[in-house]
Amino acid sequence: MKQKILIIEDEVSIADTVKYVLEQALFEVFCATTAGEGERLLRQQKPDLLVLDIGLPDMNGLDFYRELRHEFDLPVIFLTARSDEIDRIVGLELGADDYVSKPFSPRELAARVKTVLRRFVQSSREEPTIKRIAAFEWNEECRSISWHGEKLKLSRNEYALLSVLLSHPGRIYSRRQLMEIAWEEPEASMERTVDTHVKTIRAKLKAVCKEDPIVTHRGFGYSLS
Repeated sequence: MKQKILIIEDEVSIADTVKYVLEQALFEVFCATTAGEGERLLRQQKPDLLVLDIGLPDMNGLDFYRELRHEFDLPVIFLTARSDEIDRIVGLELGADDYVSKPFSPRELAARVKTVLRRFVQSSREEPTIKRIAAFEWNEECRSISWHGEKLKLSRNEYALLSVLLSHPGRIYSRRQLMEIAWEEPEASMERTVDTHVKTIRAKLKAVCKEDPIVTHRGFGYSLS
């Protein structure tokens, strides 16, 4: 059975080209030009992956995904014509699996779709191996981390950053080291982005338990106590 892809993109020429390339790659593809139409197709077709434009006419794509991400467990690739770092950071913090800036090659996007789906399917099939570190439970195969028994809702970069700290408790990492290890494209962000991610991770940890296991080393970086 063909895997289903939903494209929510208001530029019809772009959507049609991407649809054609994905269909040539043997995917079943559905297109919507608005968030409203996209939500209807999302519920109706239950796609395996979502290609989502940030600049939709009736709703910001980031807000659309923020509202629906907890209801639908599927990978998402964001499309945008913007080059602002903040859009990229927000998209990745929300848990985007990839991020493509316009203009782009439809065939490159198709390749990214295949890669994301392969990674998503593989992670869902693997038997979980859980590491217990203090009050954390870390499942690398499922890319999940629990704190005091409660699973944390982490973005991709939050998960990667916390995983680095969990891998060597007590070791101090500089901001640059954390970016080089945890970020796929560290050169595209500034070191202050690490501080932002640590702040959001701490907020999520404190929502479960008031303990703060992340230690700040002023002027250098962070470690896990």
